[in-house]
This record gives sequence, structure tokens and C-alpha cells, in this order.
Amino acid sequence: MNHRRVVHTVCFIAVGYLIVLAVWLGWLVEHTPPGTLPYQIGGLLAAFGSVLGFGMAWANRPTRAERKLEKHGLEGWARIDKVTPLRRTVDGELAKLALRLTVPGSDSYSGRIEYEIRPEFKDKITPGSTVTVMVDPKNRDRIMLCP
Repeated sequence: MNHRRVVHTVCFIAVGYLIVLAVWLGWLVEHTPPGTLPYQIGGLLAAFGSVLGFGMAWANRPTRAERKLEKHGLEGWARIDKVTPLRRTVDGELAKLALRLTVPGSDSYSGRIEYEIRPEFKDKITPGSTVTVMVDPKNRDRIMLCP
């Protein structure tokens, strides 16, 4: 999960909601029919929740670079030579991985990436194991693990 994008999205939506709320309180509430105030408040809260949900779903999708690599990248495999833990994260542990990459049609080569190891993939990301990778055909240093 890209926490930075999620935080930015939530802040943007909250500021937008505060602007809508200020306009509603400052101008629109005076021009509405009597007795509809609870429904308007319910509608504003429902709209905020819906926009927040859509925003979170949008923020959690892969980046454009990751989607492009998934679509146009070369599939290969990598043997994990070394796993060096860097720090704990909300979803797992960030680690530096030393890899021996093999992409069909080219020689094997070494590479390093930083990867967030989630608890459900911890047993797959160990030294000596082999994982599927996607490699950018134009820049072999751009690697995406597909555990």
C-alpha cells in the first residue's frame, strides 16, 4: 500500500469537503426548504464517505510506471541471494534484496532492489528462493517482483 498517496488523497478530499461544507453553511442552507436540514446533512455525510472510499481505492492502485512495467515488461525470474532488513513498516518490513536475475534472451545479471515484504510473503522472500520478476526491456535496472 502506498501510504503517502493515501494520506495525500485523504487530505485533499477532507479540504474539498470543508470547502463544500463552508459554502453550504454560508449560503445554501438559507435557501433550502424548511424541514430538509437532516436530509441535507445525511446527504453531505454520504457524499463525503463515497468520495473518500473512491479516493482510497484510487490511491491504492499501482502507479503508472508499475502498470506500464506489468504490460510491457519482460517476464523472468530471480534467485534471492541476500535479504537485508532495513526497517519495519505498517504492512511488513522494508528490505534490500540482492538478486541474480535471469531474463530469457539475455545473460544473467545481478541487481538490487528495496522491497516491502508483507507477512504473507515472508516465506517466499528468503535467500535461495526463486521469484518471478518483470524487467523493463529498455532499462534492466527497473525490476518489479511478482511473488
